[in-house]
Amino acid sequence: MTAIERSRTVAVVGAGTMGQGIAQVALLAGHRVLIYDINAALAADGVAMVRDRVDRMAAKGRLEPAEAEAANGRIAPASALPDLADAALVVEAVVEDTAVKRALFAALEEVVAPDALLATNTSSLSVTELAAGLAHPGRFLGLHFFNPAPLLPLVEVVSGHATDPAAAERAHRTMLAWGKTPVRCADTPGFIVNRIARPFYAEAFAVYEEQGADPATIDAVLRESGGFKMGPFALTDLIGQDVNEAVTRSVWESFFRSPKFTPSLAQRRLVQSGRLGRKSGHGWFPYGPDAPAPVPHTAAPEEAPEKVTVVGDLGPAADLVDLMEEAGITVTAAGTGGPYIQLPGEGQLVLADGKTSVEFTDVVYFDLALDYRGATRIALSAGEDTSEQTVAEAVGLFQRLGKQVSVIGDVPGMIVARTVAMLIDLTADAVARGVASAEDIDTAMRLGVNYPLGPSAWHERLGSDWAYDLLHNLDERCPGGRYAPSLALFRLGYAESPEEAGDAPDAPDAPGDAVDAVDAAAAEESA
Repeated sequence: MTAIERSRTVAVVGAGTMGQGIAQVALLAGHRVLIYDINAALAADGVAMVRDRVDRMAAKGRLEPAEAEAANGRIAPASALPDLADAALVVEAVVEDTAVKRALFAALEEVVAPDALLATNTSSLSVTELAAGLAHPGRFLGLHFFNPAPLLPLVEVVSGHATDPAAAERAHRTMLAWGKTPVRCADTPGFIVNRIARPFYAEAFAVYEEQGADPATIDAVLRESGGFKMGPFALTDLIGQDVNEAVTRSVWESFFRSPKFTPSLAQRRLVQSGRLGRKSGHGWFPYGPDAPAPVPHTAAPEEAPEKVTVVGDLGPAADLVDLMEEAGITVTAAGTGGPYIQLPGEGQLVLADGKTSVEFTDVVYFDLALDYRGATRIALSAGEDTSEQTVAEAVGLFQRLGKQVSVIGDVPGMIVARTVAMLIDLTADAVARGVASAEDIDTAMRLGVNYPLGPSAWHERLGSDWAYDLLHNLDERCPGGRYAPSLALFRLGYAESPEEAGDAPDAPDAPGDAVDAVDAAAAEESA
């Protein structure tokens, strides 16, 4: 199966921003392009806009003048659907309304050749449902471009229930020929990106609703410790709270209100109040020329401990040993027990594991980081009974390592750790259900939403049982199903640790022998 030949025509229906972008991509790939819109004036304007962008590319030296002239000669508006008769591919980019799209494709089927591919650019509707009623549903599929289409490389190639594998393969190869990075995906709510990305928003909002930290601090921790380019509060303000909440609600409803995708009440209230983000002048944050920049909570300077004892293997946080030694802190290793960092005042510093500080005597948790050496901020959490000395020593230690420190509430799983664990879990579940391959999901999340690592890459880095253990602990403390590890994640731990076959992945032990666990409290909460 080959890509659609460059000599064949590509048609785009819908002359809005996305339609123009898709048309530009096809045009610069060498195709003749037609833009159709029910409003003929919009189609003509769309063609003019694309030609203007091509001319600007030539003026900036990104296209040879002859190439720009040739490209502008290959694009034209179509005045009626029959004008699209010779198109080898028709991509629809009209309003997100099932009835409108189905009527459009039924009309297109009467016009185009039997070998033409019909594609929808929907981001939220079922490809299978849109194909229902077509005489030839095998040639129908989703081609979900990301905005702006000329700049973002990712395209989700979505196969509906009736899509012919040959049609999906031809579309995939065509996207490669257009210079895009296509990923294959089954028709599932949210496809890849909008399905897997839900915890990035949901866990941040949950920490906020639990009074764990304010939006500016949560955003800063995810950026400066987790390596994400934007925090979820600033990002949803940019997207629009109404748009983001609608996608979350659509995915939740499509999954029969699964607790894994439960929308945020705080975000609902924001939408109801009209605080939709940048476009309304206020969302999670205020906007405008006089609006103050969001300021995260940052701890005041504290004195660093001169020596610590590292008990056990710190696992994902093992780099802290070298960092502490380089900072002049004397590190003594104790091979048994743990894992934790024993502070001079007898308190313990423990990597987030889904438990809470209140369960133990004098424990401060620290959050996961993408790269502890490169991280510029670390979050700590402590319970009401954690001693001031232990908190001060923990703060001072990370400050000695050159990090800003944000002390948040006693939230199980903290911020980065619970977000990454949920991303890993949803990915494992999606792969097991045949939604997409682990490689395609990682590619989609890196290119579609600019994540520093794909979820499977995170999983490989953190270890086979890390996400399972953290979610298992979270599920005990926050029952209801949201954090229950998927069967796929459970099995994945076995597949990667065959020597442990016969034993379920263990929840981590209490941080240390000197710590008092109050498991009865967790049991009472579960009851």
